[in-house]
Amino acid sequence: MIHVPRSVTAAAAVIALAVGVPGLAHAQPSADRIPPASPRTAAPQGTPAAPGDPTPPGAAEDQLPKGWRVDGSGARKHLVWQAPEAVPMGDARVEFYSGDRLLGVPVPAADQRTFRLRLDDTHLGAAGDLRAEAGGRRLDAGAKDTAAPPRISPPADAAEQSAPLPTNRVDPGVPGKYRTVSGEYTQKSVRLPGFPAPVEMRGTVVGPVDAPGKRPLALFLHGRHYTCYNAGGAEDGGWPCKRGTKPVPSHRGYLHDQKLLASQGYVTVSIAANGINGQDDVAEDGGAEARSSLVRQHLARWADWAAGRGDAPKAVRDTAPADLSRVLLVGHSRGGEGVNRAALDSLTPPPAAEDGAPGPARWNIRGTVLIGPTIFGQNPAPDVPSAAILPGCDGDVSDLQGQIYADGTRGVSRGTALHSAVYVVGANHNFFNTEWTPGQAEAPASDDFSSGSRPDAVCAKGKPTRLTAKQQQKAGSTYIAAAARLFVEGDDRVRPLLDGSGRRAPSAKPARVLTHAVGGNRTPAFVPGSSVAVSGGRLCAQVDSRESRSCLAPDVHGASPHFAAWGPSPEPGRSAVAMRWSQPGTPTKVTPKKPVSLDGSTSLALRVIVPPNSTGTRLDVAVTDASGKRAKLGAVRVNGLPGTDMTASYWGREVRVPLSAAARAGVDLKQVASLELTPQSRSGRAWLMDGWGWRPGTPDAGTADLARVDVGRLKVDEGDSGVRKYRVPVRVSGKGTGKVRLFVTDPRTRRTTSKIVTVRPGGDPVEVPVTVRGNKRYGADTSHEVMVKAVSGAVVGSHQGGVLVRNDDPMPKVTVKPVANRVTEGKALKWRVTLSEAADTDIEAGFEIRRVAGGTELSTKDVDKRWLKKTFDRSPNPARRLSKVSEAPYVPAGIAAGKRSVEVSVPTVKDRVRESKETVRLRLVTYDQAWEPHVGPTVTGTVRDRA
Repeated sequence: MIHVPRSVTAAAAVIALAVGVPGLAHAQPSADRIPPASPRTAAPQGTPAAPGDPTPPGAAEDQLPKGWRVDGSGARKHLVWQAPEAVPMGDARVEFYSGDRLLGVPVPAADQRTFRLRLDDTHLGAAGDLRAEAGGRRLDAGAKDTAAPPRISPPADAAEQSAPLPTNRVDPGVPGKYRTVSGEYTQKSVRLPGFPAPVEMRGTVVGPVDAPGKRPLALFLHGRHYTCYNAGGAEDGGWPCKRGTKPVPSHRGYLHDQKLLASQGYVTVSIAANGINGQDDVAEDGGAEARSSLVRQHLARWADWAAGRGDAPKAVRDTAPADLSRVLLVGHSRGGEGVNRAALDSLTPPPAAEDGAPGPARWNIRGTVLIGPTIFGQNPAPDVPSAAILPGCDGDVSDLQGQIYADGTRGVSRGTALHSAVYVVGANHNFFNTEWTPGQAEAPASDDFSSGSRPDAVCAKGKPTRLTAKQQQKAGSTYIAAAARLFVEGDDRVRPLLDGSGRRAPSAKPARVLTHAVGGNRTPAFVPGSSVAVSGGRLCAQVDSRESRSCLAPDVHGASPHFAAWGPSPEPGRSAVAMRWSQPGTPTKVTPKKPVSLDGSTSLALRVIVPPNSTGTRLDVAVTDASGKRAKLGAVRVNGLPGTDMTASYWGREVRVPLSAAARAGVDLKQVASLELTPQSRSGRAWLMDGWGWRPGTPDAGTADLARVDVGRLKVDEGDSGVRKYRVPVRVSGKGTGKVRLFVTDPRTRRTTSKIVTVRPGGDPVEVPVTVRGNKRYGADTSHEVMVKAVSGAVVGSHQGGVLVRNDDPMPKVTVKPVANRVTEGKALKWRVTLSEAADTDIEAGFEIRRVAGGTELSTKDVDKRWLKKTFDRSPNPARRLSKVSEAPYVPAGIAAGKRSVEVSVPTVKDRVRESKETVRLRLVTYDQAWEPHVGPTVTGTVRDRA
C-alpha cells in the first residue's frame, strides 16, 4: 500500500464530482480483472473496456490535481486516477473522495495503477478537492511524502508511557502439553452464488494426537491477497490460476498460531480462499457472504466427519475428533469480515438464493478473532464474543475499521457478549500471516507499511516502536489463544488480557498490547447520542463532513478507528463527547435524559481518547444522583498511543474508577443523573467514547431473538410507456422485533435521507417505493440505492441493494460525414458525427487516431498546441506522428443527451516548411452502456501547404 500523510490535501479542483450513487461501499475488484459493467450489480464503479479493448483517454482537465483526469461525458463520464506506482492487491478498497464526500469505489485496470469511476454529468459544479484513499490512507499524488513533516509530535521517550503493564496471572501464550500432528485435505471445489468459477476446498490441519475426548475446533480464514504466482516472482490476482502459475498458499500462513492452539488441545484448520479473492469483484459486499459460505461449507464437512458420515481425510483422522459445539473462528482482514458473517449466518440463516452453504448450522460458534479486519457493511454479530486485533502500523486497512466490531454492537442486542479491541503497537497488516511476510513466504511478499522517502517516526522499519515479523506473530498467537481460552473454555482468568483491565501476557513480549471492550459484565450508562446532553464540551458526530459537528476538527491530524466512515455522510446515531481546555478546572458534564443505574457495578469504566504521544492527561471523575448528591469517584490518567499523521492512533484507552466513594457519600447508584469530567492538566483535548458500570466476570453471552434484515436488488426494464411502481426487496427473517436505520438515495438529486424503521418477521413490509416511467428513447440505467444498518433488536446481513432500472431501448445508429476533410494548413479539419435519433443520455463516441500506412502523417507540430494539451495532455515537442502522441490517442466526439450531432475538429497551424500533403486517419468508435466498443468507419483528413 502507498503511504502519504493525511494532512496534505490535493490542489482544489473546480468541479465537485458526484457519482450516480454516492456513498456506497463496494468491493474492490481484483487488480488484473476488469469485467465490463453488468446489470447484475448497480455499484457506482467505473466501467472500463475489457482487457484488450480500446480505452479512450479523453480530454485532460487542466484544473484537476496531478494524476487525475475526466474521460467521456454525461452518463459515460468517468473520473480517472493514475497512481504514481502500482497499488498492490490488498484487503482495503481504493475509494475516491471529493472533500469529505465518498464518491464511490473505482474499478482498477490491469496495470494496477489506473482507476476509473463512472460520473454523472448533471452533477458537476461547486469546488471540491479530490482524494484517492484505501482504508483511510491517502494514495494520490496530491499528498506526496515530499510535503511538510507530520503535524503530530513524534513519540516522547517518557518512561511512564512505555512502562509495561502488570503481568496477568495466566499466560495463554505458553505451549500446552499435547503433541501435535499436521496434514492437509482437498475436497471437491464448490460453487458459490454469483461466482463464475468454482472455489477450492482445501485445508491445513494441525491438532493434538494424545488429547482425550472430542476437542474444540478453531478454523482460520486468510484475507484478500494475490491469488497466484510463478517461478519468476510475478503475481496475479485472477482465478483459476493461469498455466505456469500456482496458488499462493495463504492458508499455510497461520501454522504458528495453529501449533500453539493444537498443543493446548484444539483441533485447528486453516482454509484456502483464493477462489473468492480472485472473483470478489462481482460481489457488492466485498465477498463477505461468499467467505461466510465457504467457512460454513468446511464446518458442514467437519460436522459430517464428527458424526461418522462420509470418509474423513487422513489429516482429519490423524488428530483428535473435533467437537463442533465448541468452535472458534479466526479471520484475517477480509477473512475477519467473512468469519463474522459466518457467525451471524450460523445464528440467523441468510436467504437461500444468496447462500452456498448446505442446510442449518450443526455447530456452535463460541467466539471470533478478527485480525486487522475489514467491516464494509459494519454489521458485527452482536451475540458472538469477539476480539478484534488492531495493528497500530497497518498499511492496508489503515483506518483500523475493525474497531467497529466492538463499537457497532452497542445497544443492538443483550450486550452480554464481550467484544474486545486489541491494539498492538508497531504491528503491520501482513506479518500476522507468514505467507505474506518477506523471508518467510513461499510466494513474493512485502511489508504493507511503507512511508516513502521520509521514514515514519513510529512505523518505519527499525524504529523502537515497530515490531519484527516474529515478534508480531508471537503476540498474535498469544492473543488468539487468550480469546480461545475465554470464549471457548470460559476461563475467566484470561479475561483481564482482553477486557481493558490493563494486564499483559509475558509471551507477547516485547509487543505493547492494549485493550478495551464493550459488553460482558458492563451496564451501559453514559453512551453519547441523541438522549444525552453535554455542557462544558460538545456532543460531536463521529461520521460527518461538516466541520462544526465532526469529532476530529480540521486542526486534528491523524485518524481514529472509532470514527471509521461508512456509506453516507453524515451518519446519524454515532456520537462522542469532545473536550478541549486551556486551563484546569472546567468540567464537562454529561447528562442522560433519564437517570441511569450503576447498581451492582464495582467500577465506572470510561473509554477516553487523547491525542497521540500526549502524556499526563488527568481527569477528575464525579457523579451526581437524581436528588443532587455528588461524589468524586477519583482521578484517571490517560496517555496517548504512539502515532503520527500516518497512523490511526486516536484510540480509546479504558480507565476505571471504583464506585465505593459514591456509596460512602450516599449517592443513589440506581439513579445516577450525570457524569462530570474535570481536567487537571494545564491544557489538552480528550474525547469520551462512552461510560459503563463494570464488574468482574464473564457472563454467558447467550442469544437474543433478533430480526434479520437483508436488502436485495431488483432489476427491471423501464418499458416503452406508462408508469410502473416497484418496491426495493427488503427481506425480514429471524425472530423478534427490532429497529434499523434505512438510508435511501434519490437517483435524480443524489441526496441520501435516513430514517429508523421497525422490523419484524411477518410484520409490515419495509416500504421503499420506486416509480418507473417508460419511454422509447435510449438512456442510461438508473439505480435507486438503499443501505441499512442495525440499531437495536436486529442484525443485518446484506446491507445494500435497491432497484436497477435498465434501459431497454437500442442505441441510436451513429454516422460520420466530412465537413472539411481537405484543408490548407492553418485551418481545421472537421467532421460531423450524427445520431439516427436523439437519446436521453450522452452517447460516448470518439475517433481513434490510426497510423497512416503510406504518405506523410500529420505530426504534433502541425496541430494547435492548445488543442494538443487539452485533448491529450501533451506538448508538441518532441515532434512525432499524431498516432504516437500517446499510447492510444483518441479524440472525443460525445453527443450530449437530447442532441443529434456534434462537430469534431482537428485545428492545424501554419508553418514555413515546404512539404507534401499530410494525412490523418481517424476510426470512429462508440460505446454502449456496458462500455463495449462498437467500431465505425475510418475517415481521412488531408492538409496541404498554403499556396
